[in-house]
Amino acid sequence: MRKKIVAGNWKMNLDYNEGISLFSEIVNMVKDERKGDQLAIICAPFIHLNSLAKLGGTDVTIGAQNIHDKENGAYTGEISAKMVKSVGVEYVILGHSERRQYQAESDELLAAKTKIALANNLKPIFCIGETLDERNNGSYYEVLKKQLVEGLFSLTEDDFRKVVIAYEPVWAIGTGLTASPEQAQDIHAFIRSEIEANYGFNVADDTTILYGGSCNPGNAASLFAQKDIDGGLIGGASLKSRDFTDIIKALNS
Repeated sequence: MRKKIVAGNWKMNLDYNEGISLFSEIVNMVKDERKGDQLAIICAPFIHLNSLAKLGGTDVTIGAQNIHDKENGAYTGEISAKMVKSVGVEYVILGHSERRQYQAESDELLAAKTKIALANNLKPIFCIGETLDERNNGSYYEVLKKQLVEGLFSLTEDDFRKVVIAYEPVWAIGTGLTASPEQAQDIHAFIRSEIEANYGFNVADDTTILYGGSCNPGNAASLFAQKDIDGGLIGGASLKSRDFTDIIKALNS
């Protein structure tokens, strides 16, 4: 049975002390709301990972926001999967739309990052999504399929089972817009059907697929009520302990 997950993405926010303070609040609040089979993840900037991994315990799991696609070497300013794993991190976001846009990350590069993450026992939260132009011109199914095929579908079945997919409509990130529950369900069902076509029903049925487009306490319950939506990848709302906890509560509604 697939996991229900709420993963917070702090992006480039919070200095060291601010991060510790917020995380401590989240841990104390989440322990009263999270059910046994649910997972709360905080994906933090690199400066926080070591400290948060020590504070999280069993209530909040730690994720990174990126890794390099090489094991090691002369790549100044980069962080390897091995480094991230060594401080107790379990998950890593790959393919976020901001990195696809601002760092020009290609599907080929993301496939390499996914494989090196898995080789180092990190579980990828692999993001896919379409822009507003792609939504409006009707090409979004093709766009999403290409991201899946080129980024993930070369994995073995065993490795693919370790991947979490996050659908993030790029047009709904930081804009205040949100896909309707029906729009989000349509895409999540499409993603699951593509997984089934490549790996079979059982793998598709076991794959956790998150919604990641301006999910907040006000709309989380209606999104999570959809058959194929298994939680959320949360941006701005993960910077507020009450909002993040309320989104976790929405998994239970």
